Amino acid sequence: MNIALFEDAAVSQLAPFTWLRAAFELRCGRDTLLDKIRKHVSAEVGRAFVRPELQAVLDERLELSKPEDGVWTLVNARALVQADVMPPPTGVAWRSDATLLAATVTAAQFDAISSGLFLDDARLNAWLDDFTSEKPPEGVRAIGRPWDLMTANAAELARQCRSGGAHEGAVHAGAHLVNAAEIYIAPEAVVKPGVVLDAEEGPIHIERGAVIEANAVLMGPCFIGPGSIVRPGATLRGGVTIGPVCKVGGEIECSVFQGRANKQHDGFLGHSFVGEWVNLGADTVTSDLKNTYGAIRVHVNGVGAETGQHFVGSFIGDHAKTGIGSILPTGCVIGVAANVFTQKRIPKFVPSFAWLTDEGLTEYQVDKAIRIARTVMARRDTHLSHAEAALLADVARRAREVERAGWGE
Repeated sequence: MNIALFEDAAVSQLAPFTWLRAAFELRCGRDTLLDKIRKHVSAEVGRAFVRPELQAVLDERLELSKPEDGVWTLVNARALVQADVMPPPTGVAWRSDATLLAATVTAAQFDAISSGLFLDDARLNAWLDDFTSEKPPEGVRAIGRPWDLMTANAAELARQCRSGGAHEGAVHAGAHLVNAAEIYIAPEAVVKPGVVLDAEEGPIHIERGAVIEANAVLMGPCFIGPGSIVRPGATLRGGVTIGPVCKVGGEIECSVFQGRANKQHDGFLGHSFVGEWVNLGADTVTSDLKNTYGAIRVHVNGVGAETGQHFVGSFIGDHAKTGIGSILPTGCVIGVAANVFTQKRIPKFVPSFAWLTDEGLTEYQVDKAIRIARTVMARRDTHLSHAEAALLADVARRAREVERAGWGE
């Protein structure tokens, strides 16, 4: 049996994080949605049906298994799989409300499929008429909006980080491990003097090559990815995932860093999701609770959507940057490659490739954005490929149309 991942039309509702990546590359807990599918479904991933504009970059970074002869199970790229499951039988589709989560087809049926099928709701629903619909099993559900990743994160960390009690890295004298049986420190990780790792409320997992600098406080559940650095005196207050090769400081609570992002200085980040190659300037602060204590509204693609949540911070797209002292309002969305450098009130939605200063909102020059992205990535020994540069340029064009409301048009 083989697995084929597919993106459906609802992937647009995970913007700004799906402009530059497939939905299955998004992070929740200690790994990505793709990692969870590979771990919990008894089959190899041999194909991915994604938006055409993503194909070139995924060809560079997605490793697929050689397909076997036989049936294929189609799995939604937005699926959050949190338990071991057997794929549905041939001719059966797992559906939750209007969302197709998985279906198994014959080899002949699979050969007739294209990515356009899943991106067209009407066509997909007609195709599913020939299937027996069943509810998905426990432990399988769809991520619908960016805040779903944030709200699921603490519980997912508690579920996944079960390798506590092994302290294989360098733990300096003067570091304090509270409930050490729930703490994992990988080889080549470093925990400096004065650090407090408090796992009484959940596990703490520190990956290979990560460094926790002096006097930082980490409260579980918490995951620090490989090669990441937690700066001196930082406070991570639980429910925090720091992806690979990040540098973080200040105060962070219930938030996810996709990876390769900087928040090195003081400032509070709460109930937020941060994309890759982001830099948050010193004293950047998020609000994650309304003065009325009411449910928070978030603008996805510039259009308001109710979260039903009382704690929601910011959603910061890839390659975005904030200036010193930026104050982000409750439920703020900052698009891909947006730059926020103003001491004035920051709006709840900043479009992709926007340049926001005290003088107002203007378009960020695409060639300049790509040049700076190339420079930033090189500092982490990463090369911006031709395919990635082309995708950035394409996103600048398409996002302007999708996010028109954010430009006041």
